[in-house]
Amino acid sequence: MIETLEELRLGSEVQTVKKGTIQKVGIIGCGVAGQEISRLISQHGIEVIFIDLTKDRIEEIFIEIGKQIDEVIGKWGLTKSDKRAILSRIKGSTDYKDISNCDIVIETINTKFSSKNKEVRKEVFKKIEKVVKEDTIIVSNVSSIMISDIASVLKKPERVVGLHFLTPATTVKIVEVVRGVQTTEESYEKVVRFAKMIDKDVITLHESPGNISTRLIVTLINEACETFIEGVASIRCIDKTMKLGFGMQYGPFELADRIGLDKIFKWLDNLYNEFGDQKFKASPVLKRLVRLNYLGKKSGKGFYDYKDNKIVGVTLSTLELK
Repeated sequence: MIETLEELRLGSEVQTVKKGTIQKVGIIGCGVAGQEISRLISQHGIEVIFIDLTKDRIEEIFIEIGKQIDEVIGKWGLTKSDKRAILSRIKGSTDYKDISNCDIVIETINTKFSSKNKEVRKEVFKKIEKVVKEDTIIVSNVSSIMISDIASVLKKPERVVGLHFLTPATTVKIVEVVRGVQTTEESYEKVVRFAKMIDKDVITLHESPGNISTRLIVTLINEACETFIEGVASIRCIDKTMKLGFGMQYGPFELADRIGLDKIFKWLDNLYNEFGDQKFKASPVLKRLVRLNYLGKKSGKGFYDYKDNKIVGVTLSTLELK
């Protein structure tokens, strides 16, 4: 009998959901975070319907998700049949009515300007509430805005929960679960059960702009920028120190590029507006890169230069930092 590589693989990573549990999840906004979350949920046997702006964008999203899965297949993490199963459970639409029968809806939109961040999300929440069931839980992946502020525009703010996925959502083990001021125990417990269904460890915390992860990581990245500007050390040396000296998977500059410098800048801006603390005031070098549209891996340039998603050089070694 001839054995294939699929048969030799150590068990399937793609699961089938049990009846009586959460069956369908809506995703509003399918950028990098939305795509990772969609893949993660589908991989655990749950149907996903994402909403985005245009049909052309929806086609692009499926191509991007397919490429991401292919990278995992190339490392023997999944098989081609797993890919078919994952994609078969993901649907895309431009019509909010298509999320009407979802058990949970997760908002993962990406706004360009922090000043409009809260208001745009409030509008999205109102659109969601108009079409979903009475018992549907509405969730936001936001971390630098108070979840209660967004929920305040709803008729039933008690069903809103913060659920923050760290990047990359498909591999990071934890999620941060945040109760709003009016969040009920039932809503909170449903989100915790959902998080466990997709194999996440739950970090519970009191409502605060930035949660744990964002507040700590942006200050680390910001201080790394200041250390570089002062001429203390190069970008590579700073990253190497944090990886080899403190066991970080990525150095602060590598991590910033992976998250997206525009997102880091927006988080800092939101936190600075909230707290007024200088530690949250974005470094000039971070501002400059964002203005140049050097946003990290997704744009091919950030603190590092990238080719085929791999670092090939250091961008800032050639820039004037005045």
